[in-house]
Amino acid sequence: MSELIQIGEGASAFTHRRLPSHCVRPQARTPEIAGIERMLRARRLHSVCEEARCPNRSECWTAGHVTFMLLGSVCTRACRFCAVETGLPANAPDPAEPEQVARAAADLSLSHVVLTSVDRDDLPDGGAGQFAATVQALREARAETTVEVLTPDFQGDRSSVETVCDARPDVYNHNVETVPRLYRTVRPGARFERSLDVLSSARSARPGAVVKSGLMLGLGESEGEVVEVLEALLGAGVDSVTMGQYLRPTRHHLPVDRYWEPEEFETLAGAARDLGFSHVASGPLVRSSYHAGDAYAQMRGARLSETPAEGWR
Repeated sequence: MSELIQIGEGASAFTHRRLPSHCVRPQARTPEIAGIERMLRARRLHSVCEEARCPNRSECWTAGHVTFMLLGSVCTRACRFCAVETGLPANAPDPAEPEQVARAAADLSLSHVVLTSVDRDDLPDGGAGQFAATVQALREARAETTVEVLTPDFQGDRSSVETVCDARPDVYNHNVETVPRLYRTVRPGARFERSLDVLSSARSARPGAVVKSGLMLGLGESEGEVVEVLEALLGAGVDSVTMGQYLRPTRHHLPVDRYWEPEEFETLAGAARDLGFSHVASGPLVRSSYHAGDAYAQMRGARLSETPAEGWR
């Protein structure tokens, strides 16, 4: 168990668990990072790497990889683990955003593009049309590029899931984030069964694609509960799963219950593989889009070797 330390004094003081060394990623300021920042600002684009304070940003951006966040930077949900700003978005979806994302992907010569978004419960389709338009713009600009979407739950609207799937993304990702018992605390605006339905709907609507989901650990879940979630995900048709450590973004977010050890992540990875997942990424600093292109390439190669006549798109 990591050490509890106190920050500040008096009424403003709070405690948190000291960050263990296996949850620390060295940060660097490189020309590549500065270049991506300038490009995003110039094209009026957002990235989840910045907005969610991803610990891997320095590594990924130095390598020229960025995860685009559609539909602005204000989320209509208030998940208690997430650093993204919450509130009522002031603007409608930017009609220029899909083309700007496609141009940014071309600027970076991305072979695999990951698209995510804030929740937009204020929109009739939850933003599904913007996802579809961006996938289409990427297809037109870079036909060889593979596309991964990480969508919200669209409040359970299956037609929105189908709208995204009709654009034929190569990977459909939706994260369940935590175990059902903790949803009311961690994701008060979401429901575990609703997220499972999103994933199973994506499997039905896009049978040739990879269906993916992920969890954060360290919010109070047990190993048994995580395994139960893995079994439920497999039953919903999920191929690929990611598991990483929850890191508290600010004092206003949920505290870390505990830091899982690297060996425990390896044990869970083994359990997931034994259950039958095609791809598993499990480790303290694993995130949904971390090395996502490599993961997709591995899965695609394995599946095409089994069924070479079945195209993925």
